[in-house]
Amino acid sequence: MSATVSPKRFESTEALDAALAAQGYVSDAELCMTLYLAMALHKPLLVEGPAGVGKTEIAKALAAAVDTRLIRLQCYEGLDAAQALYEWDYPRQLLEIRMQEAAGASTERLRDSLYSDSFLLERPLLAALRHSPPPVLLIDELDRADEAFESFLLEILSDWQISIPEYGTVRADTPPLVVITGNRTRALAEATRRRCLYLWIDYPDRAKERAVLERRLPGVDSRLADTIADFLAWARSQDLAKTPGLSETLDWAAALIEIGVADLDDARLSTTLGALFKDPADIEAMRARLEDYRSAR
Repeated sequence: MSATVSPKRFESTEALDAALAAQGYVSDAELCMTLYLAMALHKPLLVEGPAGVGKTEIAKALAAAVDTRLIRLQCYEGLDAAQALYEWDYPRQLLEIRMQEAAGASTERLRDSLYSDSFLLERPLLAALRHSPPPVLLIDELDRADEAFESFLLEILSDWQISIPEYGTVRADTPPLVVITGNRTRALAEATRRRCLYLWIDYPDRAKERAVLERRLPGVDSRLADTIADFLAWARSQDLAKTPGLSETLDWAAALIEIGVADLDDARLSTTLGALFKDPADIEAMRARLEDYRSAR
């Protein structure tokens, strides 16, 4: 294991906010304070909220701001320890056995060579323990994984070490910065919540949406940004099967810019709604209501 290297620290929440802003992330006072404390107290940060509101982007922006590696564990139903921790490269081990036997190697030498770094395949959790400087570990959509995997993960997060048979114990000199996200597909265990600092991110208000458009799409026309922010504030108040998040807003804005739509009066706008709404009933409903919205402005 390499010498201990501490992650970059920020002197204040304002300094953290500025560092996130430099990466194009629009934060707020609560987010900065919670993230600042998670870093200072070496606690995982659990971020929940609707899909597409910027939860994953927190980890990406933090890794860039701290100037460290981002390691992502994407969770899904059926995810197991081997896929998250490590695996042995069995095909190469078999080849090594044949080569060593042909060379007359002893059993002890063969065992030592087989269970070495050369044949150990890092998966996200092992990589997070061994990386220096400490990385940002993003455990994305933990609520999609099984409860058994969530329980297993708690043991890793508690001790920051992994015992690998025939190899030994791998322990992090300094724990990674951990961001756990969830969309509330299922309720996470109380044990998970107790170990984390918690942050809820909701759909953005108009001011934040406007700021995100300017930050992520430099040079966007000011009038178009206002128009998009106003429209999204109205659209999210409608009865929709899937409410659009910030990621959909940015996709739609980029589409409008690409084809040169300057305002909502452009006849082509109704043909772009598939970039914003991801349900056929929502698209048809919003097309039908679009003229009413234009008239009410």
